[in-house]
Amino acid sequence: MSWRDRMSGKKRFFNLDNIENTKSFNDFRRWQKERRQNKKDLSIQIEQSPTKEIVQLNKNRKDASITWIGHSTFFIQIEGLNIVTDPVWANRMGFGKRLTAPGIFITDLPDIDIVLISHGHFDHLDFPSIKKLKGDPTFYVPIGLGKIFNKRGYHNIFEANWYDSFKLNSLSLSFVPAQHWTKRTLTDTNTSHWGGWVIENEPHSIYFVGDTGYFRGFKEIAEKFNIETVLMPIGAYEPEWFMKVSHINPEDAVKAYIELNGTTFIPMHYGTYHLADDTGPEAIARLDAEWDKQQLDPNQLKKLLIGETFWL
Repeated sequence: MSWRDRMSGKKRFFNLDNIENTKSFNDFRRWQKERRQNKKDLSIQIEQSPTKEIVQLNKNRKDASITWIGHSTFFIQIEGLNIVTDPVWANRMGFGKRLTAPGIFITDLPDIDIVLISHGHFDHLDFPSIKKLKGDPTFYVPIGLGKIFNKRGYHNIFEANWYDSFKLNSLSLSFVPAQHWTKRTLTDTNTSHWGGWVIENEPHSIYFVGDTGYFRGFKEIAEKFNIETVLMPIGAYEPEWFMKVSHINPEDAVKAYIELNGTTFIPMHYGTYHLADDTGPEAIARLDAEWDKQQLDPNQLKKLLIGETFWL
């Protein structure tokens, strides 16, 4: 902890092995120069599902389902509960406009019981979206984020450190490590934690990876949990010299999936916002190529369209 942090009393969080995501202003300038030179069309969109199962999802009280809203936002149903991960329905992210409309409009969702937050970056935690959610959800957030929820009038909150678990009857929610960082203001860098969530009951195990670079934590998580369905990021990895610590590329995402011993891979974190210099179609093409290279079962790869529902 730095002298400034000790004086301010701010607690900072760290990655496994103290891996840091430190970039200089010159690094940022180099990235922007490369972007201008490459002249890549970053406005390419990915597909929306032609059918939305809105009526079925609103009526459902027993079957497990996963619906991709876009980016890292999923609507998950399990144990009769309605769960939303990293709720972001925002039309803009920074200076960039959303590339694809949300798979299901927030007003078309039923009452939400649980919200799971992976970390505090704006593309994963959008309070205007949270305000529009129906119902009176309980929020499960990384340690350090509770105070900004409290300031906005939310009090049904549980903060989690890595490997903390919460039981809701036969459902278990566990916060697990990721390799990333956080920042929402000029002075709050890494003052809250980051990670993923494992959602388990007897027949199902869903691992929402959150936002991460490739790290040894995947092997550690596999030792502690029997992972089945993996919601894995594959985008925002270019330029890799800049992004690699915090954003996993498609090839390493497949490597992580193999280490997790999963049975279903659902890609996410691509094609919704301009966060880096890769496009959604490029990420999927690299994912497909690596899947074939590793000779994995094609039936295990579920590339959901925006708004598509996967019934477990």
